[in-house]
Amino acid sequence: MRRPPLRVLDAAGSPEEIGAAHGRAHAAEIKAYTADRVALVASGAWTGRRLRAAEVLDIAETMLGSHAALDADLHAEMLAMARAAGISPAEAVVVGGFTDFIDTVRAAAGAAAAPAAGEDGCTAVLVPDGRAGGAGFLAQTWDMHASATEHVLLLRVRPDAAPAARIFTTAGCLGQIGMNSHGLCVGINNLTGSDGRPGVTWPSVVRAMLKCSTAPEALGVLLAADLAGAHNYLIFDRRGEGFSVEAMPSVRPVTALGHEPLVHTNHTLDAAAGEVQAERDPRLRRSSRARLAAAAELLAAGPIDAERLFALTREPTAICVTAQAPFHIESSGAAVMRPRTGDFWACWGRPAENDYQRVEAPDG
Repeated sequence: MRRPPLRVLDAAGSPEEIGAAHGRAHAAEIKAYTADRVALVASGAWTGRRLRAAEVLDIAETMLGSHAALDADLHAEMLAMARAAGISPAEAVVVGGFTDFIDTVRAAAGAAAAPAAGEDGCTAVLVPDGRAGGAGFLAQTWDMHASATEHVLLLRVRPDAAPAARIFTTAGCLGQIGMNSHGLCVGINNLTGSDGRPGVTWPSVVRAMLKCSTAPEALGVLLAADLAGAHNYLIFDRRGEGFSVEAMPSVRPVTALGHEPLVHTNHTLDAAAGEVQAERDPRLRRSSRARLAAAAELLAAGPIDAERLFALTREPTAICVTAQAPFHIESSGAAVMRPRTGDFWACWGRPAENDYQRVEAPDG
């Protein structure tokens, strides 16, 4: 599905000003997307147990304190976005942190049945400087339920008290993938955890990490966060230091970037994280393993540049996903970031059908 170039929203100032600008610019869209996400949770298709919408939001309400505790400025931004868009703070937790919220609901609901649907995909890679002409990359697809694709946008933010950043996200979400003015990059893949709990969802964690200057500093933020659900986080800085972290609420094994690329998809690779990985449909497990193998093969030898990574995200047999029943997951977009040079490219929708565009840094 081809559409005009990726939408870009510029916002600057206090947390409240940035959040209000986001909420005002996309109010109707955020309301519709929120209603869709609450209904998906309530349906039980993603958790294994049906709930009333009020029960869904009651669970989300219990998580607000964790968001405030992680970072007061980001919490204020989320609340300002919610007010401007006309949704509640609890609804903002659901629409922004949907996949972590699913882990929390699954645990809170005590669901015994296997869910009929599955969480998002994503194929992500860290490329060390030595394989990329001295300036490495963080690149990934962002795969999600196809209903999310129309809501993808790019935020360029210039907070008063934090580094400026370019952030791939969706309407109503603080941020999913990004690079700040220090050259620190953060990316993610979803994991499915059995140890979900009321806590902070991943978009707030990504944005909190993007306040940092270096990969070790951002790693410290992640390891200290009161996580609600499971994600793998990729962290990379302009010095060439990087980490892949299978961050579950209860365990967080860390793999440091070495001389060869790190590839991650949607299953755990570390035994400790695997102990708290929830069961997924066998078809989703096969997809994750196939994408991991395909990406590793595509990066196995030779120099790696942006064009090679664009091609990786467009690989048709495994990586660039087309929505199909029963899961309806597709590659809703992609990003390629090169922290040493400050280059950031992003693509709306399936990369095989759409163009990457270079996203300039925020002014100022």
